[in-house]
Amino acid sequence: MPDGAIAQPPGRGSGRTGRPPLTEERKAEIRLEIARAAVELFVAQGVAATTGEQIGQAVGVSARTVWRYFPSKEMCVSPLFAAGIDAIAAALRAWRPGRPLDEALGRAVTTGERPMARSHLPQVRALLRLTRTEPGLRAVWLQAHDEAEPVFARALADRAGLPAVDLRSEIQAAMLNAALRTAVEHYAWRAPEAAGDAATARDDAGDAATAQAELMATMCSALVVAAEGLA
Repeated sequence: MPDGAIAQPPGRGSGRTGRPPLTEERKAEIRLEIARAAVELFVAQGVAATTGEQIGQAVGVSARTVWRYFPSKEMCVSPLFAAGIDAIAAALRAWRPGRPLDEALGRAVTTGERPMARSHLPQVRALLRLTRTEPGLRAVWLQAHDEAEPVFARALADRAGLPAVDLRSEIQAAMLNAALRTAVEHYAWRAPEAAGDAATARDDAGDAATAQAELMATMCSALVVAAEGLA
């Protein structure tokens, strides 16, 4: 040891201290908790009146943590939109030749590779209703579908055994994306509001099961219309 150097206690200065880093799974859970809290606040008091501090308090984290995960309060809801899109992409990857697409969608939404959590549906429905009057939330919803389209195209190309996405798979993905987006909006915007949106945003097992069945029926109807084309 050089003259004048101060000996360090064992373990000090030799590595990182403090809490261990969060796992990716835990980060995803925190993002979803923030998303669900944001929806409840947006529904109850509007987007403009909601702050990052309020969203953080509802989850038990600081506003700084909220902004670490999301660049804006509107973007806080993106995990709820992404969950449904991920389920659809998984359905396309699992879609077996000779089987109807609505069967694959139904299986993926409930029990597939990345199933859509049934308990999230009432919140998503309440959130989508807000996209009619909140331009910031509408932008997040449309961005989610814009980012989903190349994912759908890649899944369709893989199913067809193509080495790369071609024009056909891109057009199929665009048609599917538009049909499903319109179906989900139809389901959300025209659903009865018996208990009000604030109550709808909270979990209820019976309501969630009904919501799942209604959503699947609407999506299947949209696929039939899309398959018929413009003739």
